[in-house]
Amino acid sequence: MPKITPFQSIRPKPELANRIAALPYDVYNRREASIEVKREPLSFLKIDRAETQFPDETDTYDSKVYAKAKELLDGMIADGAFITEDSPCYYIYELTMDGRSQTGIVACSSIDDYQNGLIKKHENTREEKELDRIRHVDTTDAHTGPIFLVYRAKQEINEIVNAAKGELPLYDFTSPDGITHRVWKISDTQVIAALESLFTALPCTYIADGHHRCASAVKVGVKRRGEHPDYTGDEEFNRFLSVLFPDDQLYIMPYNRVVKDLNGLSKETFLTKIEEAGFTVEYTGDRQVSPCKKGTFGMYLPDGWYLLTAPFSMLSPDPVKGLDVSILQDNLLQPILNVQDPRIDKRIDFVGGIRGLDELERRVKSDMAVAFSMYATSISELLEVADAGLLMPPKSTWFEPKLRSGLFIHKLS
Repeated sequence: MPKITPFQSIRPKPELANRIAALPYDVYNRREASIEVKREPLSFLKIDRAETQFPDETDTYDSKVYAKAKELLDGMIADGAFITEDSPCYYIYELTMDGRSQTGIVACSSIDDYQNGLIKKHENTREEKELDRIRHVDTTDAHTGPIFLVYRAKQEINEIVNAAKGELPLYDFTSPDGITHRVWKISDTQVIAALESLFTALPCTYIADGHHRCASAVKVGVKRRGEHPDYTGDEEFNRFLSVLFPDDQLYIMPYNRVVKDLNGLSKETFLTKIEEAGFTVEYTGDRQVSPCKKGTFGMYLPDGWYLLTAPFSMLSPDPVKGLDVSILQDNLLQPILNVQDPRIDKRIDFVGGIRGLDELERRVKSDMAVAFSMYATSISELLEVADAGLLMPPKSTWFEPKLRSGLFIHKLS
């Protein structure tokens, strides 16, 4: 029974919300983050990526970078850019992209639920990425970027959400990437109690996006428990910021792959080995290949695009082995290109589907030898993997639209 609770949020003044709200910190590389912060000086990205406030040669993970994040956050609160709610609330957060909307509930989730498996994950995390967010959360004493959670849709929750959306929103703006964001507040104690009760009736929730942020938030909570051995469980560090969406509203884009070299093979030998592995290979030239069904892959080489089709023998009913990302990894990337562990191999990189197929062509023309366009993992596949207690290969899902950081801040103390 997941424990989903309201919280006393720190949030932007309504007239500044559109300027403060920022894409997640890990969507940008350092150069892109610096450009965005220069474009919008109020962007919360300057707090999530405080290295943007220093010369390029400054180490991203220097202690002074995290201290700067705290300084900037405290300064914006002190200057009145943010307001603090008088009492714990839930929020309804609607994002609309290309005419399609998804609506989640902003709340706090329990670190105990994560540790006990009531918050199910589908990806492993990397320690170095965890350490960055651990230091950021611990130094700023705040959760600044919400964890994207999923629950199996429940009509009674939908009814409460839809009723709240009948009121005037706190925020209603369209961000530069064309996503419309609307937020409503639920402060009525009876409605809050009803939502809490409905969530406890669910068997579990699932991490959709933000595995590293979630693991980091939990580890900071555990660290704080060690520092406060008399903790009761009601302290804010026992909870982390999340937005929970029903599974039937979500949209997953592909997470494409690019590889730096052909493992010493010529193009001709490489293509021959792909066919010998069992794939059907069709050259499409300048016609980009965006796979339209499972078991198919686009491949881009300097001479153009190819459509690869996996034989029936490569398909599997296993929740993980049957994923397209696994089929490609197990039958091409690993045996032919020698990408043994995509979590640590520096020869492979991952390109979110939002960047499009042109980005794959650009990468092959600049720093990579081959690119693969993928068929997107489905939300039902994600839930099936998590329910089985299994893990997907890294970078299996790319969710759009992305939640914004800075709209809701949860202080740990």
